[in-house]
Amino acid sequence: MPEFLSAPAFALWGSPVSWLELVAAVLALAMVGCNMREIHWGWPLAIFSSLLYVVVFAKARIYGDASLQVFFAFVALWGWFQWLRGHRSDGSALHVSRLSSRGITLTLAACAIAWPAVALFLRRFTDTDVPWWDGFATGLSLVGQFLLGRKFIENWLIWLAVNVVSVGLFIHKGLWLTVGLYAVFAVLSVAGYLAWRRRLPALERA
Repeated sequence: MPEFLSAPAFALWGSPVSWLELVAAVLALAMVGCNMREIHWGWPLAIFSSLLYVVVFAKARIYGDASLQVFFAFVALWGWFQWLRGHRSDGSALHVSRLSSRGITLTLAACAIAWPAVALFLRRFTDTDVPWWDGFATGLSLVGQFLLGRKFIENWLIWLAVNVVSVGLFIHKGLWLTVGLYAVFAVLSVAGYLAWRRRLPALERA
């Protein structure tokens, strides 16, 4: 990676913001904008942004999120394929929809398992000082990414929870540009939910 990317671009509240973090943030914002509009080009943007954030988060010792970005880069390929070629179980083209009651139960169960599983792993095998907060953001992001790839509207609710917790996590780490980015992400999670709600079939809008 070019050395200039690690150089400070500017400072926020006394903490340097590298060009690496700046470029990653811009790509991430563009990605969310594409996701809100169901534009499939958001997925390759996710790949590039995630690979840059691997380095940003590793330098800050947020290893769960750093590892998550590697996962995101691979899953983005799957998500891209889903948005281009994916189908529902009835053979219809992939479209925005709600989870069934069973799907909601499975999603909550996945979140309840993923959070402590990731947190305990981080606590045992890394030197992170925030295993539970990092584990929450990491574990729930895995669930949110799957729901996004399958165009379930509930993905935005998962991302809202992840983004709110991440704001506090990044404040603790002094990643001020990323704090601002995730605060914007939290707002966009609500906007994304409302935008996708308008795309739901009429029978699912209630």
